[in-house]
Amino acid sequence: MRSHEDIAALIPHQGLMCLWESVIEWDDEVLVARSDGHRDPAHPLRADARLHAVHLCEYGAQLMAVHGGLLARAHGGRARAGVLVALRGVELRALRIDDLPGALEGRARKLMAGEDSWQYEFEILHAGEPLASGRAAVMARS
Repeated sequence: MRSHEDIAALIPHQGLMCLWESVIEWDDEVLVARSDGHRDPAHPLRADARLHAVHLCEYGAQLMAVHGGLLARAHGGRARAGVLVALRGVELRALRIDDLPGALEGRARKLMAGEDSWQYEFEILHAGEPLASGRAAVMARS
């Protein structure tokens, strides 16, 4: 398992904006991570003291970043910075997530990886129940 600090070293998101706290498992295609930060009153995405479920898309995008960072590190390098360019087929099954008592679990599966772009599908669960799912595309920054 990797710590929050290990994850922050892999991605551009720092401090509380680094949303995942541990990596449960990963391989060349899949990453599974866990976070309890959604309950933190200081969560940077909160508005009006609530954390809306739409922000699970950012959790999904960060799963991609963590996976890319781990893959790059495994091959002796660093992941290229990217920009989220598309979300497709997003399904949200909650209105808010700040009131959920347990950890969030995120799963990402690489669908395509090119020189300058990546596509993944993601799913975020709470207590084994799906909260959000979708596909995301990222392009490398030039």
